[in-house]
Amino acid sequence: MQSENVNPLERTLDLAVSLAQFEADVENRLKQVARTVKMQGFRPGKVPMKIVAQQHGGQVRQEVLGESVQKSFSDAVQQNQFRVAGYPRIEPKADQGGGESMMFTATFEVYPEVVLGDISATQIERPVATIGDDEVDKTIEILRKQRVSYQPVDRAAANADRVNVDYRGTLDGVEFAGGQAKGFNLVIGEGRTLADFESQFVGMKSGESKSFDMTFPEDYHAKELAGKTVTFEVSVNAVEESKLPELDAEFARNLGVADGDLAKMREEIRASLEREVKKRVQEKLKTQVMDCLIEATKVDLPTALVEMEIERLTEQMRQSMMSHGVQMLEGMASPELHRDQAKRRVALGLILAEVVKSNQLNATPEQIQAQVEEVAQSYEDAESVIKYFYSNPQQMAEIESLVLEGNVVEWALTRAQIVDKPTVFDELMGKK
Repeated sequence: MQSENVNPLERTLDLAVSLAQFEADVENRLKQVARTVKMQGFRPGKVPMKIVAQQHGGQVRQEVLGESVQKSFSDAVQQNQFRVAGYPRIEPKADQGGGESMMFTATFEVYPEVVLGDISATQIERPVATIGDDEVDKTIEILRKQRVSYQPVDRAAANADRVNVDYRGTLDGVEFAGGQAKGFNLVIGEGRTLADFESQFVGMKSGESKSFDMTFPEDYHAKELAGKTVTFEVSVNAVEESKLPELDAEFARNLGVADGDLAKMREEIRASLEREVKKRVQEKLKTQVMDCLIEATKVDLPTALVEMEIERLTEQMRQSMMSHGVQMLEGMASPELHRDQAKRRVALGLILAEVVKSNQLNATPEQIQAQVEEVAQSYEDAESVIKYFYSNPQQMAEIESLVLEGNVVEWALTRAQIVDKPTVFDELMGKK
């Protein structure tokens, strides 16, 4: 057996499978088959070997050959201490030489040697946001609006009112798809429908009807309506005004505070916001750390791993679209659609693995337990969530991955230049 360097990551190996050993293995396998094979006219285990060979010889020879070649490849890889990336391409040699062995060539890629770059000059911004009474008050108002109720009023509709309407739209006198509804609830100004449509109901009372023309935007998603002027006939069935829940003990109980204590509710909201701030800060730090590691460390990427990641991302997209009832369009399965993302993910995987190995950053049981408990804090029944995680290997693998990423981020932060950046809460949350 010999090894030959074809390119930075590709290797080839010559493999030999002994003909004598191969035939002996085939014979032994056929004897095993003969013990259990069933054939009319013969008792189990009594079918003549000649007939067994005629019936099953082809399949057995293929199976044994595959196993023999795979063993030869595994032995050669171990002997040469290769770290194989992906799967090998094994082909019979054109010139078998008529010797005592069958000859094959295995072509495969190996994992690259990763030399970590220097990130000591890299500047990383760490957002610093504090949670004060204003942030708690704003969150409470959001929670109240999420629990809004509506009550009928005998007046003209105004902004923020909910109206129940019937409508019929026509284009050049013909109804168009999606342009009709009865008993449709619409909150004026909420933006669920086009603003030019919602605004028409301001000033209308229950029982009133009217018609109006409206022009759809040029970039409207329904191409057949984009830029077109249509006519709507509308009727208002009911007008309702919004009513926010009172900020009282009942409101607190609805948020999970059993005794209805408003002060306790505020502290729980503050703690929840602080957890969210911590999470967002960690996400932003992680993104910057990953970017600087990729920038500082140049690494050859095994094509096999990139292609496998592309397949995984494509399948992930397909599953996500199916779960939302969306059909995957032609072109979405193109490898080029995911290639850049796949390359980044493979590069990060190789670099992070080297950081963890070189700096002994493996996740400890204590870190994993702390991460599970932190995730569980977001749920009402934290104990049940913790038990669920520990009984689910896939979930625990994801937790361990989070811990490893956290360890790498902490390692990087001790080497890069950290600049604390005062940040407004809403900006950190992406609300500005």
